[in-house]
Amino acid sequence: MIQRTPARIEAHLSDHEHRSWQQLLSDSVTSPEELLRRLELPEEPWLSAARQGHGLFSVRVPEPFLARMEKGNPADPLLRQVLPLAEETGHAPGFVSDPLKESGAIATTGLIRKYRSRALLMVTGQCAINCRYCFRRHFPYDEQRLNPDDRKQVIDTLAASPEINEVILSGGDPLAVNDRLLAQWATAISGIPHIRRLRLHTRLPVVIPQRVCDELLKWLSTTPLQIVIVLHVNHPAEIDTATRRALSYLRAAGATLLNQSVILRGVNDRASVLEELSETLFEAGVLPYYLHAFDPVAGAHHYDVPDEEARHLVRELLSRLPGFLVPKLVREEPGKESKTPINLFP
Repeated sequence: MIQRTPARIEAHLSDHEHRSWQQLLSDSVTSPEELLRRLELPEEPWLSAARQGHGLFSVRVPEPFLARMEKGNPADPLLRQVLPLAEETGHAPGFVSDPLKESGAIATTGLIRKYRSRALLMVTGQCAINCRYCFRRHFPYDEQRLNPDDRKQVIDTLAASPEINEVILSGGDPLAVNDRLLAQWATAISGIPHIRRLRLHTRLPVVIPQRVCDELLKWLSTTPLQIVIVLHVNHPAEIDTATRRALSYLRAAGATLLNQSVILRGVNDRASVLEELSETLFEAGVLPYYLHAFDPVAGAHHYDVPDEEARHLVRELLSRLPGFLVPKLVREEPGKESKTPINLFP
């Protein structure tokens, strides 16, 4: 067994950091009115559109993430990721509710098989933050809710699939689940001889750094599985002191930290922003991994950046950064057995 010593959690400094992650999750801003009030933005022209978008996909923003936004700035890149806009109620050709056709890749309740050697386990439909561009904003999570019988079926399916060597915990956000249940999943999965790695796709250590608690670090540091944590950070302003501290605890627990971003209009569609993002991530001990072309999900077409523009941005990064800090520009295409790299020099 790989033995790793979890980092000791220190007392946090700011008011919201004294609350538990569960309390911070529960206290998230969940209405457009409160979001605008907290950001000191006028109701006009924002509230009417925000209410309409909220009716399609609800607002959820935790306090630690909200605190990093610039008050009075409707173009703040963090706010832009969570504030519903009028464009969400429109329709654009090719933008659909299930852009990756995941409904056809469900092997058993909660388990998605898109790739030969990896399986994705949706342990929850809950997220700590509702990103307006989410490709699963229309996903039928209620139909994939796991009960105890389903959990046994998942383990049986994994055990009967020797080609699988990695399980990805996803959702929703897997870290929205309590650590007792996550530790049970890790124990059950580690009992399958052909599975080597456990990967967690999560935004929680970024949007609520307090989620990196002693209970999480304990099971991460004692599982025999190799742990890979793939974060989702789109803008350097998302990483503050508390986030850096949380990430250092995860590294001390033995986790490999990677980041995947989505290229988003009005958020990170400038080379200078992407350059700063890569540098900031690496300073925090996180390696840039993927830069995703936008998934054409209905209600979010206003975030889309054309491929040629994305290519230009990444070519610019190649001239500004060492190669290991340049994320791969990729697209996920339904039915493909891997991410599809986008050729930078077509």
